[in-house]
Amino acid sequence: MAKKIIVLGGGESGVGAALLAKHKGYEVFLSEVGQLKAEQKTLLAHFGIPYEEGGHNLEKIYTADEVIKSPGIPNELPVVQGIVARGIPLLSEIEFAARFTRGKLLAITGSNGKTTTTLLLHHLLTHAGFDVGLGGNVGDSFARRLVEEGDHDYWVLELSSFQLEHCYDFHPYVAILTGLSPDHLDRYGGSYEAYAEAKMRIFRNQTAADYLIFNYESKDLRFAMAKHRIEAVRIPVAYTKKENLPFGAWATAAGLTMELPDLPPALIEWNHLKLSGKHNLTNALAALAAAMLVGASPEKLKEGLASFGGVPHRMELIAEIQGVRFINDSKATNVESVFFALEAFPASPHIIWIAGGVDKGNDYSMLDELVCSRVKHLICLGIDNAKLRAHYESKVKCSEARSMEEAISLAASIAQPGDVVLLSPACASFDLFKNYEDRGEQFRRCVQLLKPLYSKA
Repeated sequence: MAKKIIVLGGGESGVGAALLAKHKGYEVFLSEVGQLKAEQKTLLAHFGIPYEEGGHNLEKIYTADEVIKSPGIPNELPVVQGIVARGIPLLSEIEFAARFTRGKLLAITGSNGKTTTTLLLHHLLTHAGFDVGLGGNVGDSFARRLVEEGDHDYWVLELSSFQLEHCYDFHPYVAILTGLSPDHLDRYGGSYEAYAEAKMRIFRNQTAADYLIFNYESKDLRFAMAKHRIEAVRIPVAYTKKENLPFGAWATAAGLTMELPDLPPALIEWNHLKLSGKHNLTNALAALAAAMLVGASPEKLKEGLASFGGVPHRMELIAEIQGVRFINDSKATNVESVFFALEAFPASPHIIWIAGGVDKGNDYSMLDELVCSRVKHLICLGIDNAKLRAHYESKVKCSEARSMEEAISLAASIAQPGDVVLLSPACASFDLFKNYEDRGEQFRRCVQLLKPLYSKA
């Protein structure tokens, strides 16, 4: 008799898990408390996967042999608590999918820099000729990729804290921690420690034959790591060489230097690095180190690094109109991301900063010095801007907008040649937008609509 799998949640992760479970011969049922998208219904029907929407049939759910929980579902919900109370194994889609690959897993997590590091590492390995898949918190789910593409020799996976919460046997050959700062505190009852502990699960099953690459510049990360016994070989990445460390990756006057265990030293000259911003230095070092550890040659890495175009919605120049640059940083959904964005600009009040959305327990004070020295006007974009506005209205001119069209129109009326209009929200997007991609695409569309208006002026 087939093992019974119940999948909670009908988003990308949940539907991917259902497809993989069906593909592997399980009896599968998907339960979604909201409404499924039409394309998800079509996909489930095509594969003969029964589902419900608009609520959870608890009697049916509690008959499961295992439950796969979508990452966006909070652990405090009664349905989840009921599963736990009955001793039914509760796991993540990542944990489930990892059972069905023979490939080596290269997993990336951290508060910021995950997507850039993930996409860059995948790009480097693809360019170097490796058989490599991409999944997790970027693009299609890991489970769905396994169904549609089959297995690969290597998998590069971006992982959120939510995805790691219910990982138990997940075992990456290379784990990358890009840094740690407060985020998603609304999910963790305001506890930064609980959030950090979820991130630390990435290395819990690593052995001395594995590698843990980490951002040495993140003090909070090093503090969190120090609480754990780490079996993997630790590889720090840093802005400069740390004399007390036997190996690692760091920047020098000549370029990006790799001194990794059992490998000859390598130098990637500066002219190959196209990514801008100090924060992207450690992201690039981590990706390069991981690629070298699995066998990519320095020459191939130089070519791959030079051809990497960056990540959409991350410090993306959309247009320059009459001397005003419009930059889409919609992926900056926490305070530290905005810190890196503002830090990338010179210290003069020339930025019209568009921020706001669903606050995640943010402490904006770490931005105060940068805002006071660089921002000339803050446009609070969201349904409830009270917290953001209260923090900054005594420090910088503030306005409010309830749509992207209104925000861009206001920004364009304020901006002068030499200014920057920067969308870098520090918040989640779900009050006015589907997700951060939708927010970024609306920014792009509204900016593009400005071009003909100015060309006629």
